[in-house]
Amino acid sequence: MKTDKDSVFKNQLANLAKLLREEQRILLEEAASFDGMPNKNLLKQIAELELNIMAVDNNIEELS
Repeated sequence: MKTDKDSVFKNQLANLAKLLREEQRILLEEAASFDGMPNKNLLKQIAELELNIMAVDNNIEELS
């Protein structure tokens, strides 16, 4: 049974996912601007954000 608390938490997770995606988009645009391979730190940040986005999305799905 879904509670109001679950609904609030789901909304908070959705907002977090939005922020993570926005940050990842900024980093992807920066990486795309390189003529060659972007630096490893930038790629690592992008990958870590992807993992966090997936984790948040999975939690949102579990609350649905």
